Amino acid sequence: MSKHTHLNRRAFLGSAAALGAAGLAAPALAQFVDPAAQAMPAAAPVNSGPQHNISSFRMQDWRPHFENLTNGAILCDLTSRAVHYWSEDQSVYRLYPSSIPVSEDLTRKGRTEIIRKVEGPSWAPTPEMKQRNPEWPDFVPPGPDNPLGTHALWLSWQYYRIHGTHDTRKIGRMSSNGCIGLYNEHIAELFGLAKIGTQVLLI
Repeated sequence: MSKHTHLNRRAFLGSAAALGAAGLAAPALAQFVDPAAQAMPAAAPVNSGPQHNISSFRMQDWRPHFENLTNGAILCDLTSRAVHYWSEDQSVYRLYPSSIPVSEDLTRKGRTEIIRKVEGPSWAPTPEMKQRNPEWPDFVPPGPDNPLGTHALWLSWQYYRIHGTHDTRKIGRMSSNGCIGLYNEHIAELFGLAKIGTQVLLI
């Protein structure tokens, strides 16, 4: 089995335990699919509910949403709480469970692109976040307390990111202030696959 086809055992067991303690099923692992295959396998069954419904987490061919796949393409499906990635030559397809914004007013949809890639990102709340949560710190350096996890992809929309999280309980939930969150293991892989200029669509 390739090292890319499974999560680090310790990280996965830790996240599964955390989700189990919260009464949730562990979100499905990233899927690695042969784009040329005819069958479209579904992910392992998961529990569904109003706060963690990822029952539609499976391979879906969203490529018609893009005129081309120049620089690759990322589609964030807010309904199924999943992130899809295709490489430019369509030889690579990945599917990751994600967190999504907690409310409609924090949700932005449409087309954007990756403009910056940061390993070990720092974090600062937006003015709106600080207004809503004045007790929050003004700055958090890279590390285990950072809300952006280990890697972050800056989008052309101000303040919006696709990033990791150290709090694995957030994945599969409405839990962010606008960004799309992934397991750290998954954002590290997507970070390596995506480029500056990779197109991104949130639907």
